[in-house]
Amino acid sequence: MAEVLFYERPVPLNRTAHRDLRLKAVNNIRFAAAAHSVPLTGVEFAPAARDFPILFAGNSIEEAGPMALLGLRQGENLLVGDNGFWEQGIYIPAFVRRYPFVLAEKPAGTEGDDFTVFLDEAYEGFNNEEGERLFNEDGTDAPALTNAVNFLGEFQDHVARTQWFMGKLREHDLLEPRTITLQKEGKGINLNGLFVINEEKLRALDEKTAQELLREGALGWIYAHLVSLANIDRMAARLDAREQQEAATAKS
Repeated sequence: MAEVLFYERPVPLNRTAHRDLRLKAVNNIRFAAAAHSVPLTGVEFAPAARDFPILFAGNSIEEAGPMALLGLRQGENLLVGDNGFWEQGIYIPAFVRRYPFVLAEKPAGTEGDDFTVFLDEAYEGFNNEEGERLFNEDGTDAPALTNAVNFLGEFQDHVARTQWFMGKLREHDLLEPRTITLQKEGKGINLNGLFVINEEKLRALDEKTAQELLREGALGWIYAHLVSLANIDRMAARLDAREQQEAATAKS
């Protein structure tokens, strides 16, 4: 979950350097247009499962983490249109919604909290004239910053729960590799480095483990993941529509 996408010039939030900084609402979400996948936390599985596939990605099972598959071609988010808007009615992962702020872990031995707030100075919504202030005149946090920091804190709590969840999946050997292959006009699209939960091993869990997963809400996460796999076909349909649009544009 440490991967920092989108952020071009991340810098630590500083009460002196950023005392006059304001955040203006930006309607588009172009910063995510090139993200074909983003990390996802377990509590998001239920709303996300309606709209796109939830898979586990990594170089190995030990490194794998849950992610939302947003596109089938490298560097393309099929849910962000040419106008820069996210497709209406489709769930937006918290990983995307936290931008342009992010919590970064402090180096070991550093005093203070374990995490510090960073912001992307390259974000087009930041300026010194328009929008909501990050800091009040007396230097205290303004509501815009308070809300952002609270959201980051909640997100970090969800990340911790998701890490516990991944530990349980590995402990009980529930993950298996899966390569997704899509055939398009004689050409194959292969998605590698993916893992899914093995339903046969899931059904074979002992009662104590199954009860623990149920009690912690993780069983619901598992079934949301399994249900979401049917959305791979929906992603393929979106890609078909995008390719048809590209072909029509090329002809005109």
